[in-house]
Amino acid sequence: MFRFFEIIIASLKMALEEFRSNKLRTFLSLFGITIGIFCIIGVLATVNSLQQNVQNDIKKLGTNSIFLDKWEYGPNKEWWKLAKRPPIKYEEMKLLKPKVKSAEFIAFKIADNDKVEYGDNLVSGVNYYGFSEEFPEIQKIDIGLGRYFQQSDYDHATNSAVLGYTVAEQLFLKPEDAIGKQVEIKGKKVNVVGLIKKQGQSIIDMYGFDNCIIMPYNYFKTMVKDQNSNPLIIIKGYDNMPIAGLKDDLTAAMRSIRKLKPTEEDNYSLNDIEPMKQITETLFGGINTGGWAIAGLSLIVGMFGVANIMFVTVRERTSQIGLKKAIGAKRSTILLEFLMESAFLCIMGGAIGILLVFILTQIVSHAFDFPIFISLGIMALAVSICIVIGVLAGIIPASIAARMDPVVAIRSK
Repeated sequence: MFRFFEIIIASLKMALEEFRSNKLRTFLSLFGITIGIFCIIGVLATVNSLQQNVQNDIKKLGTNSIFLDKWEYGPNKEWWKLAKRPPIKYEEMKLLKPKVKSAEFIAFKIADNDKVEYGDNLVSGVNYYGFSEEFPEIQKIDIGLGRYFQQSDYDHATNSAVLGYTVAEQLFLKPEDAIGKQVEIKGKKVNVVGLIKKQGQSIIDMYGFDNCIIMPYNYFKTMVKDQNSNPLIIIKGYDNMPIAGLKDDLTAAMRSIRKLKPTEEDNYSLNDIEPMKQITETLFGGINTGGWAIAGLSLIVGMFGVANIMFVTVRERTSQIGLKKAIGAKRSTILLEFLMESAFLCIMGGAIGILLVFILTQIVSHAFDFPIFISLGIMALAVSICIVIGVLAGIIPASIAARMDPVVAIRSK
């Protein structure tokens, strides 16, 4: 074991010496490895970060939640049939609660998009939401300042509102100044009781909480008509309840509530996020495949570059190899030394590639406010690839060195 570590240290020293004595030649030969590792790590780190972000966004929506809607999410060619369906009603949500025992929480949502005013300041394109009581139990809303609605706000339909961070920032000099103020919405004054924490950029942003105003459903319905405001019922099942079982219970309940005959089709849709997860997994899988293909070509080029270095190195050290074998060095020792040196050279090229990726991720993260990270698993993969490429590139030159005749090798110049 001690001998093995001696060989590793000696090989590392020889690799460093090769790099120091022939900087340009070594760098150009390792450039393919650098580009290959840069492509692989860059793509994997970006995709991994995007995927992690998407998974977090999906978790926020609720992995065991169903969206009961008039419309079917995703591509649908028969949209004209869906348009004829009756809208989702608040009363249906009330009827679902006692019927669906597998549902932990059920909430109703209506939405609109309009302007909001405070004094001379006006913000357009703001999302208005009217939620029923149990919505925060399904979709977490982080309040930065102030409070969310109390039960009394729902019972008495108070003119209370919670503002998104961006809306408050545009209406007031400081977002925190919004608390306790009155803003004007559709000609009515509402009291700002809370401020949502800044959410930042998100790939899947179903609600856009930064650019929204939330009100109790019972108050918001005095401003808009439910049927014209994208009404929606959100159902969250218990943690141990399969999504298929929850759908079955909802189907039976909704058909009963709408008094549909056995031969009649469902005039509503039960949407979940599973198709969304499958689409994102397919997309990220394709991006990964493309990255591996590009990186594979670069690594092959780099492998030939490293092999060329090792052939030259074996020729330059022929007399040293002969001397080592003459004083008792085994073939396996010579073979291992050159294989390790080749692997270390590839690791150097990979390290440069990783450094370039790290610099790029820092630039992108700060420029687009989207964190990209290089996980330990990706780092380990990069090192493993470098070692494998190094062994493959050095196997033939190392074998030639190991089979040399010591007498002939010592006499060579």
